[in-house]
Amino acid sequence: MAFQKVARVDEIPQGRLKSVRVGDEEVALCTVDGDIYAIANVCTHDGGPLEEGCLLGDQVECPRHGARFDVRTGAVRTLPAVIGIPVFAVKVVGEDVLVDVD
Repeated sequence: MAFQKVARVDEIPQGRLKSVRVGDEEVALCTVDGDIYAIANVCTHDGGPLEEGCLLGDQVECPRHGARFDVRTGAVRTLPAVIGIPVFAVKVVGEDVLVDVD
């Protein structure tokens, strides 16, 4: 799979998450300091949807148990999660946001 258009830049405001499907993947998009990031839309602790959580700076907090992940790297920042989340390549072409889940 290659980069696929999933949204427009103005659909991903600073401080919020937007869920999209890319192939078989549920992906959460967010904007942090003007850069757009794409992460798996699932908490590795209990499978909760991260797009329903809070974006706190460069971290997303799961709404179920408060696990936090770095949206730039997928690394765990706060327990109870111990396994990081996948991150996906993002590219912006004009006003279009493209994501590659491979």
